[in-house]
Amino acid sequence: MELKYSLLMMFLIVSVILISVLGADEYVRPRPRKNLEFKWRIRDSSHPHQVHISLAGDKHMRISWVTEDQSSPSLVEYGTSPGVYKSSSQGESTSYTYLFYKSGNIHHTVIGPLEPGQSYFYRCGGQGPEFKLKTPPSKFPITFAVAGDMGQTGWTASTLDHIGQCKYDMHLLPGDLSYADYMQHQWDTFGELVEPLASTRPWMVTEGNHEVERIPFVKDGFASYNARWKMPFEESGSNSNLYYSFEVAGVHVLMLGSYTDHDEYLDQYRWLKEDLSKVDRQRTPWLLALFHVPWYNSNKAHQHEGDNMMASMEPLLYAAGVDIMLAGHVHAYERTKRVSGGKSDPCGSVHITIGDGGNREGLAHRYINPSPEWSVFREASFGHGELKIVNSTHAFWTWHRNDDDEPVRSDQVWITSLASSNCLANNRRMHLNL
Repeated sequence: MELKYSLLMMFLIVSVILISVLGADEYVRPRPRKNLEFKWRIRDSSHPHQVHISLAGDKHMRISWVTEDQSSPSLVEYGTSPGVYKSSSQGESTSYTYLFYKSGNIHHTVIGPLEPGQSYFYRCGGQGPEFKLKTPPSKFPITFAVAGDMGQTGWTASTLDHIGQCKYDMHLLPGDLSYADYMQHQWDTFGELVEPLASTRPWMVTEGNHEVERIPFVKDGFASYNARWKMPFEESGSNSNLYYSFEVAGVHVLMLGSYTDHDEYLDQYRWLKEDLSKVDRQRTPWLLALFHVPWYNSNKAHQHEGDNMMASMEPLLYAAGVDIMLAGHVHAYERTKRVSGGKSDPCGSVHITIGDGGNREGLAHRYINPSPEWSVFREASFGHGELKIVNSTHAFWTWHRNDDDEPVRSDQVWITSLASSNCLANNRRMHLNL
């Protein structure tokens, strides 16, 4: 009897030890969360809603909002003190129809010139609530919040809450915003959901597959996205809202389109080549690129979808010395070493997949094993990233997992800019020899 008891106790002890050891590094992911419910609200038809801001060229900001009143003016009044508007700008408005849906009046107004790192108070349409924004700094340090594939679920709300807790200057979103997917009223609810953050810091976005919304022979693609989220494509010499660039505080950022042409003989490639020729790495030592479909992805989801774009554009971006490339689409997080041509390369780019903002489709749990030699960290969890460009040579990247309702820093790395190395000259020489 005593022997049986001893053996039983030994078995229990060993079991507990094994569970502790094997489970120590395993993260138990919380359950999925449902789509958010938005209650109908009575509002004045001329009052602004869905307010968001974006950069619009040097020292200028674009204010975008929606009113139900088609005659409401596209006027923005602004100043550096609450309720005191010493400046004003008049913009433009548009609207669109989509089958049986008709949008409100969508306003876009550019204000400026504005001082860097300065808070401004503004009012849209001559009435309604006052909003407050802060312009990005003109020099380092600068911090970007990064999250793609947002959607409108409980996890989206958690991600937005965590982003709101960090001290950041701008939000970068590599595609898949509202997940409206033809249900146009969900563009409106998404605008309401993000307004508390998007009205205070610039949101710079590029399109994903859920923005396409094309109906053959009936509706062109990206109609809703282009009408609502106008980005500074004209200011950067692009002829399409689906790809553009901007500069801020020593960083040149390329916002590329995974769902428009990228062949070397077509418009986006020609624009990109021209844009890169103007980049001055003395003025902007950091070079970033965002697009929706990842090129380096060890998740089983969306394998090879970015291959064509990668084949045409990677040599050009390698020659330019892009430091970091950020993508979404795969509903998980992954960070690579510096990589190019399918293998680790100290002069290549760090690729980060961050399609984990809170979408309704759930997480992509299945990975290819063993992991590729270029993959450093990967995890299927919701969360957001923070990229702090500290100075001309060093940046600090962190990824914050949504652990229930707490943001938990789960990955971090210091990144050294290629402009501070010998890589730029070597990369260009290799490109010329191709």
